[in-house]
Amino acid sequence: MSKKVPARLRLAAAAAAVLFATAGALDVAVAAAPDSKSAIAWQVASTDAEVDRAFALARQTGKPVFLYWGAVWCPPCNQVKATLFSRPDFVERSRAFIPVYVDGDKPGAQKVAARFKVTGYPTMVLFRADGSEVTRLPGEVDPERYLLTLSSGLDSQVPVRELVQRAIAHKTLTPEQWRLLAFYSWDTDEQQVVKTAELGSRLSELAAAVPPDLSTVKDRLNLKAIAARARAENKPDQAKVDADRAMVDSLLASSEAARAQSDLLILYAEPIVKYLARALEARAALASIWDGAMEKAMAARPLSRAEQIDALDSRVALWKFADRTEKLAPQRAQSVYTDVQRVVAQTTDRYERQAVVPSAAHVLTSAGLVQESDALLKTELPRAVAPYYHMLGLAANAKARGDKAGALQWSEQAWRKSEGPATRLQWGTSYVRSVIQLTPDDSTRVAAAAGAVIADLEPRGETFFERNQRSLQRMATELAKWQGNDPAREKVVVGLRKQLTRTCSKLPAKDAGRTNCESVFASATQS
Repeated sequence: MSKKVPARLRLAAAAAAVLFATAGALDVAVAAAPDSKSAIAWQVASTDAEVDRAFALARQTGKPVFLYWGAVWCPPCNQVKATLFSRPDFVERSRAFIPVYVDGDKPGAQKVAARFKVTGYPTMVLFRADGSEVTRLPGEVDPERYLLTLSSGLDSQVPVRELVQRAIAHKTLTPEQWRLLAFYSWDTDEQQVVKTAELGSRLSELAAAVPPDLSTVKDRLNLKAIAARARAENKPDQAKVDADRAMVDSLLASSEAARAQSDLLILYAEPIVKYLARALEARAALASIWDGAMEKAMAARPLSRAEQIDALDSRVALWKFADRTEKLAPQRAQSVYTDVQRVVAQTTDRYERQAVVPSAAHVLTSAGLVQESDALLKTELPRAVAPYYHMLGLAANAKARGDKAGALQWSEQAWRKSEGPATRLQWGTSYVRSVIQLTPDDSTRVAAAAGAVIADLEPRGETFFERNQRSLQRMATELAKWQGNDPAREKVVVGLRKQLTRTCSKLPAKDAGRTNCESVFASATQS
């Protein structure tokens, strides 16, 4: 992705590609499967019928539905499991709703994802018993704030979509309704409330309508709006940039305001600084101010271990801006290494380590400590929840130092050891893209890699939805580009198309999945 998010969220979004190197091609986004010892009465669902049964139970009991969309390998999902779902107060609160867990790797789950418009792991959505969506809950906030937001959602009689309409129309909202808007998970909205292209302007409208006595809410919505504009691909309006800069300067100058938004200062440091300060000298100055404000804000509240790594990730980026170099000074690099070692050593929960270690390895790589990053990942492999995720980090490190053979070896190993149909497909198509990028002249290897991925597809309609479908289309697009006007390469791609067509033909003629299957290479040709 182009947007800057914490290391653990960015890695989850980029996991289907070679980590740290090809994240732009993947979904975001935003737990590990609730285990049998969980005190939460999860309704595990991966098909429409199973989800419908959960909503039927909600109607019978009059309870809302809490839908949790996650995956076993996903770092922020494991963080949620370790630090939120295990909390007694969350377990107690869960008795007020029907908790539904949808594992994105279960057969049929990607079709369920299409139904509810969820993509990035983790996504957490609160529904009324009748199936109408109330709110999407933020995965980046601390557990205490999360529980407050969850309670607000459970108590709310008005969905976020309607609250936005009321606020923009200048109708009165309660303080709790304003907080529900401020802590809505705009990053996983998937255009359910606001179109992505309009997100910055809409959030600014909301911020302008916030009552004066809710300054923390106003600041949060303003920062979210600025972050949305920072991520936009269109050329920024200079007048708006200047206004945004004034707002940020004011916030950074206030210790109280900065402390209240410390999670967003960590979350959006790099993209907002780049957006607000285009000139290198101005960027260096703003980065230094931001880093100082963030350091003070972080000292004022305890951070989880994952947040500490996220903060290091942002500080590395800020230090590079401040020093106007891509290579950290030795003392800064040593500071990063020391802090990473401390945080990793303190992280003893297995699920939390799945969140912390890959992100920590990424921070080491960003700091120029690639060997140390490799050592951390390799040491963790034997006890990792999902070691194949760590292997992608090793592949990315190998690629970064020009070791093509090592990059392909780790990428292939990650795919072959990955588990679950959706993950295997993502990892497999990522490996194919790596083969194309690193050994484009080896047609035999390209054909073998892509053919093996297609052979692994289950001939079921639900196979060809959401991230499965996007993974296949990206692979097909890469193959079309690779083919070019070369007759030998064209022969390879034609053979792969025929192979996929045979899989598509096993599906019922009117199945939507078959239509999606048959469109894979057609869409690639058109693009």
